[in-house]
Amino acid sequence: MATDLHELLRSLRVWDPEVTSLPSFDPATAPATPLELFTIWFAEAVAAGQTEPHTMSLATADAQGRPDVRTVMLHGADEDGWSFASHSHSRKGGHLSVRPYAALGFYWPVLGRQVRVKGAVTAAPSEEGQADLHARSTGALAAALTGRQSEVLGSLGELARVSEEAWERAQREPEVPVPSWTLYRLLPDEVEFFQGDERRRHIRLNYRRADKGWAQELLWP
Repeated sequence: MATDLHELLRSLRVWDPEVTSLPSFDPATAPATPLELFTIWFAEAVAAGQTEPHTMSLATADAQGRPDVRTVMLHGADEDGWSFASHSHSRKGGHLSVRPYAALGFYWPVLGRQVRVKGAVTAAPSEEGQADLHARSTGALAAALTGRQSEVLGSLGELARVSEEAWERAQREPEVPVPSWTLYRLLPDEVEFFQGDERRRHIRLNYRRADKGWAQELLWP
């Protein structure tokens, strides 16, 4: 089995020109803030047909400093930070309550681009979290109403029963509050933009928060 996996890995091509067109990127033309460049790159990922470009890896750490990572959805990005949501009692919520610092990672392989965001995390006011939840789909509200994220599940039958009850309530009460649902905002102190290159001369532009605005620096690939 391990041999088969290694052979499969060696057979894969990185940035296959048949499906990937690596754009050029001149850091000298980058805007003054990372939010501006992120907005441009995000729009270009959407235009290029990148599947689910708003998904991102979220890395947190527990009280002992042990890291954990999962894929979540970006809910927005503005001057207040990059936002995502979860239950306050979820594993990520527990991590953020004791270590309110996290990292985000976006990967858009159709363009050979990555964006890494690191910074402090705060919880938005409850009313903003509820407004964020109720602006989403019925399925999202039903999942939030289930409210047992990361707990041990007894059986798939139990999941089906509780999920069906949550769906019915979400359809019946589309504005029902879910007190534990929390909108989190990561205010970055560093944002790195990575543009892949077929010859491995990757371009890495890093923004660091400075006393006034943002400082830019190039990083070796």
